Amino acid sequence: MGEQTEYEKGDRAPNPGVYTEVGEARSFHTQIQNPKRITMEKGDIFPETTNKDRKWKKVEKARVH
Repeated sequence: MGEQTEYEKGDRAPNPGVYTEVGEARSFHTQIQNPKRITMEKGDIFPETTNKDRKWKKVEKARVH
């Protein structure tokens, strides 16, 4: 079983780093304009995203179109 890569409000950060919002459906046509970015430490709790269809993902794992 692999490591979880997307997180929701209330989840705890598994590692320190910069996390950004990504769309739930990662399609070329659903790019997010001005996604929120946050810096987290291990164990910090993820805040709410800009809308309910987004999740948090570590920047180096986030797909860039």
